[in-house]
Amino acid sequence: MSLILPYEKMWDMPLGGVSEGRQVPHWAGNLIWGFLSCVFKACFRYRVDHRERVRAFDGRCGVVIVANHTSFLDVAFMYLATRPRQWVRFMGRENLFDNAHGFVGQILSRVGAFPVKRDAADRTAIKRATRMLKNGEIVGILPEGTRRGKGSKTPEIHSGAAFIAKMGKAPILPMTVRNAEFVKQKGKFLRFPKITVEYGNPVLVEDFDFLPKEDRLEGCTWYAMRECFALSLRVPREQVDMRALFPEGRDFTDEFARHPVPERTSEEVASALGIARAEAGGRA
Repeated sequence: MSLILPYEKMWDMPLGGVSEGRQVPHWAGNLIWGFLSCVFKACFRYRVDHRERVRAFDGRCGVVIVANHTSFLDVAFMYLATRPRQWVRFMGRENLFDNAHGFVGQILSRVGAFPVKRDAADRTAIKRATRMLKNGEIVGILPEGTRRGKGSKTPEIHSGAAFIAKMGKAPILPMTVRNAEFVKQKGKFLRFPKITVEYGNPVLVEDFDFLPKEDRLEGCTWYAMRECFALSLRVPREQVDMRALFPEGRDFTDEFARHPVPERTSEEVASALGIARAEAGGRA
């Protein structure tokens, strides 16, 4: 049992997946999951809808999970929703890891998180995420980068999720954490609403090849985020007003109205990718 490990070392160790190499020790992550699960069940009575859509990828291939970002609790619920069977490797802001003299970095690294530089093309983080996906792990990304409605920054979508999914040859799985934004609102007391985590259907980067090459990654991430907001608002995707949500971003509504993206289930995608990887391994 390793009590202290350099967290920089844990960023490059597998956590779950198919690798036979030494993994990030599980004991701390399991203790944190057990504690948070009990507390959050009591406080928020949370449930997970369509968990089978993430379970389908277990042992078959990696997957990038994306979600809209409304609360500081989003990451905690994303983590809880996959446990105890699967782990999520979160991309977190680099400055989080040095808080409390590195203690926060130890906790985050133990549950699978690794750092990314904000507003920059962080090649090291991209390589780590790609390696994790190829090992059959889950990588969690919040493409908005920061919580919606916090500060003066205009919301925007970063296309890194689609780029990482493409590099790792993995699908993107949209999800949402519904009602977490009501836990702590400015000027109001702490509240304990019932929270629901819900997964959507997977999105494949190659389904966006009809777009010009320079627009494919942005269009794919935009589409996945629209799926997240449709889950959050419980409306059909066509009713999500992405122009209002991202007023300064590129809008793809008309392109997808003219060219609908194929609908696939997690089971279909996971089976196809699992077979393809097995065949590739057999040829190696």
